[in-house]
Amino acid sequence: MTVCKGRVLSIAGSDSGGGAGIQADIKTVTALGGYATTAITAITAQNTLRVRDIHPVPLAVIRAQIDAVLEDIGADCIKTGMLPNIQIIEGVFERLAALGPHIPRVVDPVMVATSGARLIDEGAVAALKARLIPGAALLTPNIPEAEILCDMKIPGIEAMKDAGQALRALGAKAVLLKGGHAAGPQVYDVLVSADGIEIFSSPRIDTENTHGTGCTLASAIATGLAQGMGLTDAVRRARAYVHEAIRTAPGFGAGHGPLNHGHTVGDSDAD
Repeated sequence: MTVCKGRVLSIAGSDSGGGAGIQADIKTVTALGGYATTAITAITAQNTLRVRDIHPVPLAVIRAQIDAVLEDIGADCIKTGMLPNIQIIEGVFERLAALGPHIPRVVDPVMVATSGARLIDEGAVAALKARLIPGAALLTPNIPEAEILCDMKIPGIEAMKDAGQALRALGAKAVLLKGGHAAGPQVYDVLVSADGIEIFSSPRIDTENTHGTGCTLASAIATGLAQGMGLTDAVRRARAYVHEAIRTAPGFGAGHGPLNHGHTVGDSDAD
């Protein structure tokens, strides 16, 4: 009998295309042997080409989902993703402060979809910085998100180090600044924590199948933390998982296609 180890509550938006958001989180946590629970913050109508519509879930329903999970099943790690407006950010913060103040949080500051659609209100960025980033076990911005959060340009690896330190100064215990948006044959991610700066690298895969990579990486790291892994080991395993999920992507859709989240489970014909 397979036993799930590591309970991860994902508080994020739903992606009808299945490649990102709650759907990607559930697939990732399950593929890595954890147990996924959810609180859906928004419903999106999207595919690999574009986001057609976004409908925020009423705050009372989001609160009820968080309460229902944490009062019964519990969580070993909480991962936040798409939080579309100030009211939802404030509401999520209030419920986590009340029911899960000591549960480690992985905060993925989802702002823009792979297709380019904005997923968060302009004014919500300040609330994110004031409420959810302080005390987070890990903040996982990509370069465009980091540029918004710390109001600086990030042209290369040295700037990534500086930005990571600036973001950690916002109150997160650690920051993983993802370098997938930078140019070059290698992808560099910079981890800034109390232990210093670590740089991870992997060969860039030339593909359009990158929809949901940020959600997938954050939820993979959250799973590792929920399972008792150290941060560096959790990041290393998560990066390897995402790299293989990109390499074996199924090629669905005419735009930015989804990853192969299930490559760890059973046989795969994606090779």
